[in-house]
Amino acid sequence: MGRYLIRRLLISVITLVAISMVVFSILALAPGDPLSGFANNPNVPPELRQRLRKQLGIDDPIHVQYIKWATQYIKGNWGESYTSHMPVRQYIFQRLPVTIEILGSAFILGILIAIPIGVISALKQYSLFDQFSTTFAFLGFSIPTFFSGLLLIIIFSIKLNWLPFVYDSTVTGLWPNIKQSIMPIVVLGLAGSAGLMRYTRASMLETIGQDYVRTARAKGLHEQTVVIVHALRNALIPVITIIALQVPEIFGGAVITEQIFRVPGIGSALISGIESKDTPVVMAIAFGVSILVVLFNVVADILYAVLDPRIKYA
Repeated sequence: MGRYLIRRLLISVITLVAISMVVFSILALAPGDPLSGFANNPNVPPELRQRLRKQLGIDDPIHVQYIKWATQYIKGNWGESYTSHMPVRQYIFQRLPVTIEILGSAFILGILIAIPIGVISALKQYSLFDQFSTTFAFLGFSIPTFFSGLLLIIIFSIKLNWLPFVYDSTVTGLWPNIKQSIMPIVVLGLAGSAGLMRYTRASMLETIGQDYVRTARAKGLHEQTVVIVHALRNALIPVITIIALQVPEIFGGAVITEQIFRVPGIGSALISGIESKDTPVVMAIAFGVSILVVLFNVVADILYAVLDPRIKYA
């Protein structure tokens, strides 16, 4: 296991380097630059624009810009935002708690909804509950997060006036914070649970038909023991992969959801950074998400061996 993890971590490092190079190249080759807004401004002389370009380093070749960025990033210096003129680390860490609160809650909510319903649907195949959950999953697949977010705003904010539809970071108190976080969490949690529910159901259906599950029932074991200990433990192995792959999907949904509910989080910072060509901010966020995706996949590999002792990593 130790040798496998070392090899896996080395591959992960190579993957992250490749991702950072691709993302940085796309940002560098995209039309425009942070100073393009001053191009037609007569109050900003060309000499000043040229001097600012040299100060920002955007006149350097792409490979030189990338090496400078990577060197500083490894040292812990994420650069300075072109628009807010704040250190990128400070700028992101100011917005990170809100994103962690909403994404983390939505991630947990999706798992808590999807796995129990998927298991029950498999055990009660073709029942009314199974048909209802299947319909719910298809709706979750089909309805985009921006539509479900707007739908919740119309129902619970405009019609019923129960929940605020604009996130206010200055709000204090536990209940007001919970109220303004409910709709973003529900939108992301339900969207993430739809696909996971279908995978859990399919994996559970395949597992409960295996010989060892029938043997466990033939031994007279309690049905709860058969389902949880023998069937569910093995059915979760492919589900863990889907959970690990949902990290970028949930973050992608958060980018849209934060725009709808005006949440001052990482997603809205990413959109603002892309619009203003704020490369340090975009690189820090994109690379941070890449690290999370790679890390979750490594954790998923470890959990395979925990759930199934037959899996050995040589």
